[in-house]
Amino acid sequence: MSKYRELVLNPPTVLHNIKEDAREVIFYVVSCMCDNKYTLRFKKNDEGDFKMSGMGYSLSNFQFKFKPFEIEWEADTNNWLDVKNMINSGTVKVEKVISR
Repeated sequence: MSKYRELVLNPPTVLHNIKEDAREVIFYVVSCMCDNKYTLRFKKNDEGDFKMSGMGYSLSNFQFKFKPFEIEWEADTNNWLDVKNMINSGTVKVEKVISR
């Protein structure tokens, strides 16, 4: 069974790894296409707002059902469950989350 399929059938509980008032949160994701792995990074800018990065890959490649700014706004409210669900709405599934 593919890693992507495992994550669909049994999503991990990864949000307990996010520190309160984190300045950077990194989501490790697995693609439905050949189980390719990517990293999505949320980092606070000078204004204290989270900015989302595909770490070299265009965010449109992940085909989220939400605009990147909508996901960033959820991150700004520290609503990480909704952020995870918004990420999972595309062609990737969250495998692991780390923060600092």
